[in-house]
Amino acid sequence: MLGSPCLLWLLAVTFSLVPRTQSLAPQDLKEEDKDETPRPRPPLRAVPCDYDHCRHLQVPCKELQRAGPRACLCPGLSSPTQPPDPPRLGEVHVVADDASAVVHWCAPFSPVHQYWLLLWEGNGAPQKGPPLNSTVRRAELKGLKSGGAYVVCVVAANGAGESSVPQAGGEGLEEVGGPPFGPCRRLAVPPRPLTLVHVAIGVGTVLALLSCSALVWHFCLRERWGCPRRRVASRPSAGL
Repeated sequence: MLGSPCLLWLLAVTFSLVPRTQSLAPQDLKEEDKDETPRPRPPLRAVPCDYDHCRHLQVPCKELQRAGPRACLCPGLSSPTQPPDPPRLGEVHVVADDASAVVHWCAPFSPVHQYWLLLWEGNGAPQKGPPLNSTVRRAELKGLKSGGAYVVCVVAANGAGESSVPQAGGEGLEEVGGPPFGPCRRLAVPPRPLTLVHVAIGVGTVLALLSCSALVWHFCLRERWGCPRRRVASRPSAGL
């Protein structure tokens, strides 16, 4: 009889401890699972690509997107099925010593495969330069005439056509001004410094020759006709 109450007490203590151990185990497992699960990183925000429309030898923006370590955004472009918009012609640096000019432009917001330059002298037909790839933003014009006046235009082209410029034959070139943001600019090549020196030397030589000729002519007339003062002074002595 004494053994049965002790046995019941042991069973009651055992059953009272089992639910506590079961209730603690799932909480510990959940906390461990939370600690081991990696937290998702926030997505990186896209930034504009390092692309400049006016930079010489600029890498195409699509290549910058593929080569960059993170996503970047390219500027919007027009449809490749349409001809490109006209480029924006910027600085034109004229070198008088070489009779040349360096032309700089900015790419349009259009797909471009190549560029070339057109050069007008007067109202004649334009001279077309060699094709330049789409990364070029600067070109040099050589063989210009000292003291000459020209109109230079930059043309962009793709598979659908080419950008618009003033028509050949000079029509519309009269409206081309100085610094507007268009594809054309006027440029004037000043005379070379050596040419000015030669002109100055030539003018000085001519003036020296004229002066010498005037002196020689004066002395020749003096020897031929004599001095007027001597003739006037010699007349009274002849009467005596």
